[in-house]
Order: sequence, then C-alpha cells, then structure tokens
Amino acid sequence: MKILPSIQLPDNHNQFFFGDRHIGSALSSDKGWRKLLDVMNSEYDGIPAKHNYGRQGGDMMEAIMVDDRRAKAETLKEPFVTKQKKMAMADMEPIKDRLLNILQGNHELKLWRQGDYAEEIADELGVPYGTYTMKQSILDKRDNLMFKVYQTHGGKTITSSADDPLRKATNEKLILKRHLKRKAADCAVMVKHHTHKMIVAKPESELYLYDDGKQIKQGYTGWGQNEPYIHPDARWYGNAASFLKLFGKDISGYAEVFELDPTELGWLILRVRNRKIVDLVPYYIDI
Repeated sequence: MKILPSIQLPDNHNQFFFGDRHIGSALSSDKGWRKLLDVMNSEYDGIPAKHNYGRQGGDMMEAIMVDDRRAKAETLKEPFVTKQKKMAMADMEPIKDRLLNILQGNHELKLWRQGDYAEEIADELGVPYGTYTMKQSILDKRDNLMFKVYQTHGGKTITSSADDPLRKATNEKLILKRHLKRKAADCAVMVKHHTHKMIVAKPESELYLYDDGKQIKQGYTGWGQNEPYIHPDARWYGNAASFLKLFGKDISGYAEVFELDPTELGWLILRVRNRKIVDLVPYYIDI
C-alpha cells in the first residue's frame, strides 16, 4: 500500500481506470488499447483532453515465463519479459504526462525475483508508482479536499453461480463491495482490477421518516465525499475490465483452458463535475 502525495485536479475532469493489458499475449487487444489512447486524447463528455487523467491498475505485461503452467508458445506474441517491458512503456508514452499512477499486478509480482518491473516502468516514464494498492487525496485549486481514491490490483475473484442475469449482476456488485468496503473508510471511490470483469456499484439512498415536533417528514440517506468516514453505501465501487480476449483464432489461451466465461473489454471513467463525483461509467470496447 502506498499513500501517494495529494494532487490538485481541475473542478471538472475525468479519471480513466484501466488495467490488465497483458501486453505480450497474442490475446491482448491492440485495437482496444488504441481506442483508450484515442478517447483519452480527445474531448470526452465536454471535458478537454488535457483534463482526462489515467490510473493504470497493474498487469501491464503478460509476464509469464516458459516454465509457467499457463505458458504456451502460440499464445505469446512476445515471450521475452524484457521486451514486454519496453512494449508496455511504448504503450503508455502518449499519455504518461496525464497518468496519475501505475500499480503492480499479480503478473508482474510473480517475477519479483527478477525485480519490480512495474516500479521500473513507472520510474522510467516519470509516473508515480502506487505499489499493489494506493490511496490518494484529490484537491481543488484552493487545496481543499474534494475526495480520496482507493485503487488496488486485487487478488480475489468475483463469481456468481446465479442463472438469472439480474441476480448475477447484483451478486457481483455485492461481492465487489464486500471486497473493498473495509479497506479505506475515507475513500469515496474504490476500484479494483484483476477479475477482468466490468462492474460498477453506485451509492444507494434509502427513504427515512422523521418529525419536526409537529408533523412527519421524509428524507433520503446521504453522505459527503470528503469525510473521515464515508458510509459504505455512499461510496462508488468499480471493477475495471481488461484488454484480454477469451478466444483467439486457432489458439487456446489459459482462460479458455480454465473454462472461464467471457468478459467485457474496456475500462471505467470517473466523471467529476464542479468538484463533485457525478458518475462512474463503464466504457466498452467493441472489437
């Protein structure tokens, strides 16, 4: 865990949460990555490109050695990790000046005996390194706290055996919330990666009744976004997706072999307007 230095951001801006690029894998979507660069380097939702910021969530590289049970010659477009590192740096070069952090993922972590590739990439690009998990305070131009962000690569899976899509979606949101809610009580935004799933759980409000001594009145539960304790039901939770496809033509990746289900490709975008979080939205890649 690393608490990154507080950073001033514009009152109106977007934060892109992306990860699990797995560069070096033949199943990694180059088209999807080019789309991320295009969106970040363009106006989005009325916000100019210079106010689009990125948060990289780990697993930049496939980082699988030849003696790993997941390794297969046909699924490794680039098998050498040192070259994968250079490819990952070239990937992020066009947006490095607007990257707020780079995290280590479990794929980079597995190669710890060779060094911390994620830290090396971050240092050479000049991007803050957040270790495996990071927190950061977002300030306005007067140095007032807008909100705090918690981001981790993650390690737990999110799986529901429900056969109804509504129940499955709800179960996955609850699991995501359960994974994150006790990790940082002061963070209005909590995001993880790793599962390759696109999940967003937004704050929920409930009706309550009270009286003013004369009559019954109603209200709705709510919370601020910059307090030392933010109720778990009042936070924004997200699981960013990935750039890794399940199937490839005439090849079988480890996700296919492990009989994993298909997942959406893409990333999450946090929309901040007039210093307030207004939405956390999925951006799906159409490939």
